[in-house]
Amino acid sequence: MVRCVNACYASSLPALLLGTTILSGLPSSALAQASVDAAPVAEEAPANPAETAIKSINVVGNQRLEPQTILSYTRMRVGQPYTKEAADQALKDLYETELFADVQVRNQAGHVEIEVRENPVVNRIILEGNKRIKDDKILPEIKVAPRQIFTRSKVRADVARIIELYKRQGRFAATVEPKMVMLDQNRVDIVFEITEGDKSKVRQINIIGNEKFSDGDLRSEMVTKQARFFRLFSSNTSYDPDRLAFDQQKLRQFYLTEGYADFRVVSAVAELTPDKKDFIITYVVEEGERYKFGAVSVDSQLRDFDGDVLAKRLPMKSGDWYNAKQVEDTIEGLNETAGTFGYAFADVRPQYERDKEDLTMGVTFVIAEAPRVYVERIDVNGNTLTQDKVVRREFRLGEGDAFNSLQVKRSTNRIKSLGYFQEKFEVEQKPGSAPDRIVLEANVEERPTGELQLSAGFSSIESFIFQASVRQRNFRGRGQTIGLSGSYSKYTKSVEASFTEPYVFDRNVSAGIDIYRRDYDSFNYFNRDRNTTYEQSTTGFQIRAGVPLSEYITAVARYTLNYDDISLGSRFFTDRVTPGVLECDPLLAGRYLCDAIGKRTSSIIGLSLIYDTLDNRIRPSRGLLASINTDVAGLGGSVKYARIRANAAKYWPIGGGFIFSVSGEGGAIKSLENRNIPNVDDVRLTDRFFLGEPQMRGFDIRGVGPRVLRKQLIENPDDPDGPLIPSELRRNATDDALGGKYYYLARAELEIPLGSGARELGLRPSIFVDAGAVWGITTPAAIPATFPYTVVCNGVSENGYANSQDEIPALGAECVADGDGVVEGTPFQEFFVGNTWKPRVAIGIGVNWNSPFGPFRIDFSKVLLKREGDDTKSFTFNVGTQF
Repeated sequence: MVRCVNACYASSLPALLLGTTILSGLPSSALAQASVDAAPVAEEAPANPAETAIKSINVVGNQRLEPQTILSYTRMRVGQPYTKEAADQALKDLYETELFADVQVRNQAGHVEIEVRENPVVNRIILEGNKRIKDDKILPEIKVAPRQIFTRSKVRADVARIIELYKRQGRFAATVEPKMVMLDQNRVDIVFEITEGDKSKVRQINIIGNEKFSDGDLRSEMVTKQARFFRLFSSNTSYDPDRLAFDQQKLRQFYLTEGYADFRVVSAVAELTPDKKDFIITYVVEEGERYKFGAVSVDSQLRDFDGDVLAKRLPMKSGDWYNAKQVEDTIEGLNETAGTFGYAFADVRPQYERDKEDLTMGVTFVIAEAPRVYVERIDVNGNTLTQDKVVRREFRLGEGDAFNSLQVKRSTNRIKSLGYFQEKFEVEQKPGSAPDRIVLEANVEERPTGELQLSAGFSSIESFIFQASVRQRNFRGRGQTIGLSGSYSKYTKSVEASFTEPYVFDRNVSAGIDIYRRDYDSFNYFNRDRNTTYEQSTTGFQIRAGVPLSEYITAVARYTLNYDDISLGSRFFTDRVTPGVLECDPLLAGRYLCDAIGKRTSSIIGLSLIYDTLDNRIRPSRGLLASINTDVAGLGGSVKYARIRANAAKYWPIGGGFIFSVSGEGGAIKSLENRNIPNVDDVRLTDRFFLGEPQMRGFDIRGVGPRVLRKQLIENPDDPDGPLIPSELRRNATDDALGGKYYYLARAELEIPLGSGARELGLRPSIFVDAGAVWGITTPAAIPATFPYTVVCNGVSENGYANSQDEIPALGAECVADGDGVVEGTPFQEFFVGNTWKPRVAIGIGVNWNSPFGPFRIDFSKVLLKREGDDTKSFTFNVGTQF
């Protein structure tokens, strides 16, 4: 009898599985060889095999596979002589199918029996220990699947794939240990036990061969950074082979920019430390010599381009240090210039003439001949809600027009500014049906344009805020904007409905209407308590229409009708001036507030001129936005004035993701009526300009400009018997902002880029400086030193005011009943301050965050310049409101 010795082979599977790790143990090829070496062999039977012929072959032990199928895997046939070699070959053939866990071959006088034990069927795949990479990322990489036959090679391959996933995340210390859980009916669960380990950081970056630049200079050019405590949240400190290759390109770009045309990276080696936690990267470089530009020229084969004229306008000159980046920018600029003249497929190629003796690099920019191109077709793809015309009307080119690269770029920016599609949208250019034809494709990916917001938040300006709004920026796919909003807080309440049609009757004319009701409570502070002074309710509407005057200039006309009701609380009314008649008491409210109360109608016509070259109206990074706005009130109504405002904002990308912006605005208002009220400005309080939070950071709301401070009079500590003096403690003063007729505000801000993770969260930090002022009103009649008192006489109380403290004792002399007498109040005196054009300046840092519970803005400010009376605030934040 020939019997297979196979115990070692059958038991080898768990050993192989349990020993599989990512950076230790045998590789897959070694494991496969081990399996073959351990395979069972057929023992020689006592009889002479040459004299034994196979009379029959019987298969036993099979459950799922048919006997004929199993026999087809072997070369053993009835009638052939039975030999040791034939039996060994049969074993080998059956094991190579990876369908069997155990195989035995027996021979009884020519009757061969093949006993098999089939590999189990996979019941399910289980992952354990994976936290950094979720199941939905790992399972698609696993080829062993439920209801498939288990094989060792698939498991080995799956382990390698899982390990590769962790390598891509920089976790080179990860290990994967596969295990089998035997079930009934020859089924198994495959369990991959994963030990993820920590990310393998870059401990050190060594550079060998650099003489012209320090290690620090070169490391700063790389994306990969050394792991240090101050880079705790950086993702660039982990090892990534792809990033290693990219850093080699970054080094080459840096040296080529500095003129080292022969620079090369000889080798880049990443070594894993013995503890498998860190990598040490070593670069070996050859810097070579530094080159200068030799002769620089342009060889143009296009009839519209004069090579000599273009050469004079090139940024590089002979004798300048060679700069490969400058060459690339020049190629891009020449291509863009050619595209402006209709040569969409212009080919600009540099030809280099290197002189290693003189160390010069001559460059000839060859502009190959190309046909002038025309737009054959404009295709709009991917829009399911948005109508084609909404996208097509933003194109600055039409079908049949001569191609112009600047107009294509402008079209791209206009479509992006709609806010309906993906941020990285680009108009694609594809060859048309002929060499002089081009097809422009707008492949859009629509984003949700409807907004439903229900929010509650807290603002340092308005305390608790409740808001609800619904808006659709692409109503019915026609590009229309419709919205309804309402808000409620302790000091403001509003409701507003709006509608805007950007293209009336498909013509380049916009129109819109707003209907609103706004209630606003003005306030002052006393002893850090916020006190409402006057209440203003405004009900009105505005209609507007806009017409483009050119590609970048738009004129907008508007008409506004407002009904304002300004009132004061009953505590400000007395009959002190006219007995029996309640009137606004200037001693309680101030003459300026008494003048503001009343009901009035404002009929306002306005005109705006807007210049807009922004690349994106939602989040601009380049371009200029400027406007001049004029309003005239007096076409009917009870208010008459003329007002003008101007503002401008300029944005620059300065590299590395930084965006620098400068903005400025200013305005003036003049009354068109003469009210002839002494010490009262003709421009009403509610029509003036105010400045402070949130327009100007570092100052409280309405914290800049003219105001009346009502200060308490206190005893002079240096002269107790002398006259009272004003308290300089701000908390002991009532502060009423009066606004101004003129103002200006300037800002400079630098937006700082963060990593991809922070960008996905919507974090946008910035540093800023704000400067501004508001001034120019008529000096009000401030109340001199006043001494309030209350006389109690025969059970009747009467309030009054004295001009000096000496007058008070005699007031209640005739009242001698118990409890009668005079109760003195807190004396005060008013001061008018802050009416100056001199700037107030604040610097600080801020962060915008599109948080899950609404937009969030936080600012930390430091005031550098302020004037007497200004209210400062170093910390402000808003949650749940737009900013």
